[in-house]
Amino acid sequence: MVATQGKYGNIQVRNVRKTFIQAEGPDVVALNDISLDFNSGEFVSLIGPSGCGKSTLLRLIAGLIPPDWGRLSLDNSDITGPGHERGLVFQDPTLFPWKNIYENIAFGLRARKVYREEKHTIPEFFHLVGLEGFEKSYPHQLSGGMAQRAALARALVSNPKVLLLDEPLGALDAFTRMNMQDEILKIWERRGMTTVMVTHDVDEAIYMATRIVVMSARPAKIEKVINVEIGRPRRRDDPDFLDLRAKILQILHFAGSRNDLQYYL
Repeated sequence: MVATQGKYGNIQVRNVRKTFIQAEGPDVVALNDISLDFNSGEFVSLIGPSGCGKSTLLRLIAGLIPPDWGRLSLDNSDITGPGHERGLVFQDPTLFPWKNIYENIAFGLRARKVYREEKHTIPEFFHLVGLEGFEKSYPHQLSGGMAQRAALARALVSNPKVLLLDEPLGALDAFTRMNMQDEILKIWERRGMTTVMVTHDVDEAIYMATRIVVMSARPAKIEKVINVEIGRPRRRDDPDFLDLRAKILQILHFAGSRNDLQYYL
């Protein structure tokens, strides 16, 4: 059953601007007057040209960096820094190499000083991401896909209201990537948290999201917000899927010729 809109995990971004100061050369305006809502329980993909500010927006929501001005809030509370109610997964799994997988996943509970009370939940997350039997393994002993599963479990163990995914599948081979897309969707459907994913892959955005936010080149603005009204499970060769892909490529100005479009087919 697909997650439905609920009471918690509503993100508001209002008139947000973010500039990066350069030691040499002009300052870089990454985001300029961005306003956007992410509703409880939905899966939103952010897509746009490289360097357009997608990851910057994700890091602002995560509280890793502050805006120059504007307001970001979660359930009407200002986002002023990182918090366990927002889980973040990067393209690189960023696991601690000196800790086994159990300790990597348990890290968030220990950091919050709730390990003793909540350690009984950890096996649930090994099962959720399909890593039973690998509790005592170390990151270097895992494949890329398995390491990313561990990173997902580490983000989920604190039961966040919001899951933030910064190109989490970009470093995986095509087969593993498609398999992980399905696994992430299963987790989203079971747990119902608001999910925001940055991706460069148009097909991935359509396959996974309930809504796609297309961003312009830097300084980013919202070019288009598209509701993905295609049933699940989705087929990549479905005519509606192909029509939406062509529409998004046109918005991104990549569909100017047959060769441009062929790259994605």
